[in-house]
Amino acid sequence: MNIKFSKLTRRSALQSLAFAPLLAQAQPPVTNPVIPGGAPPPNVPGVVTEGWPETPPHTRKVLIAWGDNRNAVLPHGAVSHAMSVIERLGYESGLWDTYIRSDSDMITNGPPKVTGQLTLDDADGIFFIGHRDIGLNDQQRADLLAFIRDRGKGFVAAHGALTAFSGAWPEFVDMLGGYFAGHPWRGDLAMGHIINEAPDFPSTKHFPPEFSHDDEYYMVTRFDRSKVRVLLRMDVSKLPPQHTYTRTDRDFPVTWAKEYGKGRVFYSSFGHALEGWDNPHVQRMYLEAIKWSMGMTPGDILSRPLPASQQRPPAMVPAPPGPPPAATQR
Repeated sequence: MNIKFSKLTRRSALQSLAFAPLLAQAQPPVTNPVIPGGAPPPNVPGVVTEGWPETPPHTRKVLIAWGDNRNAVLPHGAVSHAMSVIERLGYESGLWDTYIRSDSDMITNGPPKVTGQLTLDDADGIFFIGHRDIGLNDQQRADLLAFIRDRGKGFVAAHGALTAFSGAWPEFVDMLGGYFAGHPWRGDLAMGHIINEAPDFPSTKHFPPEFSHDDEYYMVTRFDRSKVRVLLRMDVSKLPPQHTYTRTDRDFPVTWAKEYGKGRVFYSSFGHALEGWDNPHVQRMYLEAIKWSMGMTPGDILSRPLPASQQRPPAMVPAPPGPPPAATQR
């Protein structure tokens, strides 16, 4: 008995798999399934692929998940999982289609080098979790900045993105809002006490006024609070005695949002470990950040000064001799 498969969406295909054991009991085994329309599979050289569109028309926003970590000093183990979470959030919400890339070939305008490959001309926003040295030529750099600044597109950056281009591209640092300045304590992961400065902003309104969160936090340099709206900051008065925080202004931004020309930019330090990307509160933050960046929701990004209530960090106690605690990639 031959069975014709209807054209399935991914969701309906997964649902059909869930019922596979029941179907197996009710149906005789399938010996020769027929491909829809009698057409052969796509991507077979010399074979017509009518009925198998490689790039179907988009009815949702298009997001590039860009995770170029090829030159990372210490590749973060959670990068691939982070991009898969972003893809799932877009798919399950029905708000955007995600294209996951671990290279930088799509950061360009005009026709792609490879037929069917996505470029910035096709996208509404970028989720970026690249790390350290990333090889973009001068034209790609100009295209990326123009994508946000001149075309009004969205740019959401997570965790290691603060280290991108190793700080050697000043225009990117200006666009993002700052650059990596080290860790606030020895080792990598520790519990940070976080202050929610923006209970009205879409991506942070679900957080309580204060909360603790275990992550690898990044201090930031080349940062100007007057040019961004700080959404979450660390309470430096609750740093451990063996901290490495040296700023004199008591400020420790963790998450912020800003405009860059016509575009919208969001950054958060959250997202070092696998567990962070499985945290529903973190997922909701990035979901709402992407929506905001692509103009789907409004959000007040007027800069606010550091609250006068922020106390100074504790006196620094010298760390014991020997190497710091080993880094983990949980």
